[in-house]
Amino acid sequence: MSPRSARLARLSRSVTFSACHRLHSKSLSDEENLKLFGKCNNPNGHGHNYKGEELISILAGGIDPVSGMVMNLTDLKQYMQEAIMEPLDHKNLDKDVPYFSEVVSTTENVAVFIWDSLQKLLPQGVLYKVEVHETEQNIVVYKGEETTGK
Repeated sequence: MSPRSARLARLSRSVTFSACHRLHSKSLSDEENLKLFGKCNNPNGHGHNYKGEELISILAGGIDPVSGMVMNLTDLKQYMQEAIMEPLDHKNLDKDVPYFSEVVSTTENVAVFIWDSLQKLLPQGVLYKVEVHETEQNIVVYKGEETTGK
């Protein structure tokens, strides 16, 4: 295969952010929320350090034959700053991020928020997945999937 032939690669970049939140659904009573979310329903909230390789965006695409890159990492760093760090880092997700005023701030929904935010900035079709490690044991991978109904 010549160097000019199309090759696909996956590129990942990780970021670190800290945020607090309270798991609480407006659709449930206080008692139901406490039963469902336990200590994560604390009225004063609780925090997480999403650090190191704990929040990862992965792009998939063709390796440009001229630049040799799927995407310039400087550009990707700026997109992640705008889509993730600015809205989420050192924030109370429920009070500071309008998206979570109506959506429970679970790690699943944080992953969806990040996916949607990155999709607005990245070239179409390049975002492959978003992986959010809330803790070493709790990890969510989101690939833009939607359910088709029950």
